[in-house]
Amino acid sequence: MGFVTANLISPGSIYRGSMLMLNKAAGVFYKPSRRKTYEFLRSFNFHPGQLFLHKLVLGIETSCDDTAAAVVDETGNVLGEAIHSQTEVHLKTGGIVPPVAQQLHRENIQRIVQEALSTSKVSPSELSAIATTVKPGLALSLGVGLSFSLQLVDQLKKPFIPIHHMEAHALTIRLLNKVEFPFLVLLISGGHCLLALVRGVSDFLLLGKSLDIAPGDMLDKVARRLSLVKHPECSTMSGGKAIEHLAKQGHKLHFDFKPPMQRAKNCDFSFTGLQHVIDKIITQKEKEEGIFLIGRVGKISNPGLCLKIPVCFAGIQKGQILSSAAHIAAAVQHTTACHIAKRTHRAILFCKQRDLLPQSKAVLVVSGGVASNLYIRKALEIVTNATQCTLLCPPPRLCTDNGIMIAWNGIERLRAGLGILYNTEGVRYEPKCPLGVDISKEVGEAAIKVPPLKMKI
Repeated sequence: MGFVTANLISPGSIYRGSMLMLNKAAGVFYKPSRRKTYEFLRSFNFHPGQLFLHKLVLGIETSCDDTAAAVVDETGNVLGEAIHSQTEVHLKTGGIVPPVAQQLHRENIQRIVQEALSTSKVSPSELSAIATTVKPGLALSLGVGLSFSLQLVDQLKKPFIPIHHMEAHALTIRLLNKVEFPFLVLLISGGHCLLALVRGVSDFLLLGKSLDIAPGDMLDKVARRLSLVKHPECSTMSGGKAIEHLAKQGHKLHFDFKPPMQRAKNCDFSFTGLQHVIDKIITQKEKEEGIFLIGRVGKISNPGLCLKIPVCFAGIQKGQILSSAAHIAAAVQHTTACHIAKRTHRAILFCKQRDLLPQSKAVLVVSGGVASNLYIRKALEIVTNATQCTLLCPPPRLCTDNGIMIAWNGIERLRAGLGILYNTEGVRYEPKCPLGVDISKEVGEAAIKVPPLKMKI
């Protein structure tokens, strides 16, 4: 493992113009004021002449709705991190609005990077490389992070490491545990859902993915449809967290929701159909309880007079939700967990059948925002116990989007000598991008039957 020394450059030359920001709307760069630049420079401690004998990577993440940055070294030490969450803003708009997310990234990225570097006590001259998410994600969000990072790279003359967001999620576990390749990974979040075999830092076999929406997206939609943001206990929670919280008060079998794709013997997922079924149940329950959205107009027919009278029903008041909301939350969570567990069970059996995973002590890593749902984790634990596998999950704060996973992915790539760019000309972000080699068709052709498991959660 080679040593890296810091380039001894004066503070002024290091930073001059390094904090340029992208004005996406105008399509041009603009410089911060001299005062802001001076204040930014003063926030760092410099160590002229000091040698650094290990790799240090700055990771920058702006793929969706969180602006995050972190500095990580090659031993896995997190030297500094910072994050700005947009959750509160998007809760008010009922979902992520890409232009709003973009503007918030632009407003916060310089501060977040500054906080991560300041906390780490690492000056930019000491960095070995800058790693940034470039795929997949929201185009407008990715653009802010990439443009900011490329300017830093250009000013500091450092290598650039473009990061695949899902690869970063998959490898995060190796920062915390000594997990050897190969291992199986299940990535479940608000934007993604996939099963893949991880054979190396950038060597993935895709076993299955969602054919429509991601589980986190579906749970968010159900939470909005149930107006859980109006519930006092859930008003500051994301949709998925609100469902998990309310589900504890409900009965999972009160509604009989069938898991999707029961006849399809593959490892793909689907959540749109389940969402539509739940939406119909909610509409039915609203009618039974006389709860309608503000502005919804109905018509009352009088058989005697043949009159149709428009009627505006009262809206849902603060704190008022369906009496069956907790049962619906419990049922949708249980059905989602069963669907995810069964597809994962099949993936484990397929990999063992093809000797892609060891027969004993195989590892299943679960990451992504939905991986923080403890009910879904317990369902997956039932699967791993039945298949003699070890279930590993990063802590919740590393399951959601963060700068640490991006920086660590940069460390992994530095070690392996993969995807390190010294010339960034032509680097682009990719809103849609597959992960690895897709062998999902082969998995489907194997048609592995999954033995039933009792989901006693």
